[in-house]
Amino acid sequence: MIGIIGGTGLGESLGALGAGQSHAIETPFGMPSGPVVVTQVAGVPVALLSRHGEGHLLSPSSVPYRANIYALKSLGVTHILASAAVGSLREQIAPRDLVLPDQVIDKTFCRPNSFFDGMVAHVEMATPFCPSLRHVLSKVGAALPIKLHSRATYVCMEGPHFSTRAESDMHRAWGADLIGMTLMPEAKLAREAEICYAAVALATDYDCWRKRPHEDDEKDGDKLRLLEEIIGNLKAATQNALSLIGKALPALAAQAEKPCDCQSALKLGIWSDKRRIADDVKERLGLIIGKYMEQ
Repeated sequence: MIGIIGGTGLGESLGALGAGQSHAIETPFGMPSGPVVVTQVAGVPVALLSRHGEGHLLSPSSVPYRANIYALKSLGVTHILASAAVGSLREQIAPRDLVLPDQVIDKTFCRPNSFFDGMVAHVEMATPFCPSLRHVLSKVGAALPIKLHSRATYVCMEGPHFSTRAESDMHRAWGADLIGMTLMPEAKLAREAEICYAAVALATDYDCWRKRPHEDDEKDGDKLRLLEEIIGNLKAATQNALSLIGKALPALAAQAEKPCDCQSALKLGIWSDKRRIADDVKERLGLIIGKYMEQ
């Protein structure tokens, strides 16, 4: 089963992919952002989850990332496609473009970022997004009338405030291409849960490094028009993302059985003495570590 996590824009449009059975799933890490809808798209079983919840009430720092990933895994999800609205840090990544990030710089600092409390496990994150999923998305996107960038470095900031201009300049100096607030710790948790994970980033505007003409003397009307422009960009990018994901699902399903390193991320990752891990920890994390406890 393929999970689809919709961020700003796409989260409110997931219903366009199909109606299905709604699941309210309680996890050891609390309730997920909202009900998970299980349906079929182009004959492919999918599980749909809006990251910010119904009505977009959860800020990036308040999203229950652990519960979201755990809930999807409990339904049998093996691959996740996530969307995220982003600001562009590069001239060549224009508003309304789609981007498949391949690297992350994590600047979050107040979110639980691991399942492993009560034991020690280390997973490799050199390639934070599944190369196999990214390859399929890139190949499918090349045949669509959309602008798709196949590589980028994404900075995940804590938020909910946007960057200062000094921060935006610093992120560019680091070599980053996109700025957003939600792909961390989501991608890390997916790796811990041995789920293949890739993201489709929706560029809504240029981050504040790119000063607009006459910005210093902008009036409220100008700012309102800018907001309307950003919302329009988000809506257009969302439709492009829906098209890409819809077309990619059959191709993803066709390769779902192929082995991937993401799905054995814990094989060498558990460093704790398994005999000493407390029973309540084994029970809480059984869905994730169960197959390794008998070895």
